[in-house]
Amino acid sequence: MAKPIIVNWKGVQSSFKLEKLDRTKLYGKRQRQVLDPGGERCERAELTRDGSLLIRTGMTAQGYFDGDGTWIANRELVGIDASGEVLPKVDSTLGAEQPLAGPVDPTEVLDLAVRSVYILTPDGLDPDLQKRLLAGEVFRFSFNYRADYNAETAFLVGNKSGFFALVGQSTEAPWGELETVAQETFEDEGDDDDDLDFEMF
Repeated sequence: MAKPIIVNWKGVQSSFKLEKLDRTKLYGKRQRQVLDPGGERCERAELTRDGSLLIRTGMTAQGYFDGDGTWIANRELVGIDASGEVLPKVDSTLGAEQPLAGPVDPTEVLDLAVRSVYILTPDGLDPDLQKRLLAGEVFRFSFNYRADYNAETAFLVGNKSGFFALVGQSTEAPWGELETVAQETFEDEGDDDDDLDFEMF
């Protein structure tokens, strides 16, 4: 079981157990089963392009092959930025107290590219924070499910259905406009002798 989300607002700590919300929980799921002639369930697998390896489900999550076909385990990988510099590893925030910022402007949530939604079950919730969440106030905190190179932003929200964490990357929509705005003119420029007369066709 995952460690809890622990937040601190105005010196008071609150804790939440978390469960990821996915389409299965919302809509249920159906799965087509493929059986062999003996009635046993088949498992999906793929051959590499050269036909030398059979890759089963889950194997690629353990590491990568480089351009020379050498296997590199995930634990040996490092993150790099756009300039090629090695990024520092960010620890998991689960089980580690995170300061809450807010209440923030709810429109900040609109600038979040949401990647995950978690259902939160309070396990020691500050009554004042609970009151504010149920009133529609929004709070922001840092979130990182597991140690990696990609820390995310989370928003803590609540309503009569429960409490939730919306997790993703903050984005900023680029604003585009013309360098020179065309001016519309409606002046009568007089008769144009070059106009086509469609009656002649």
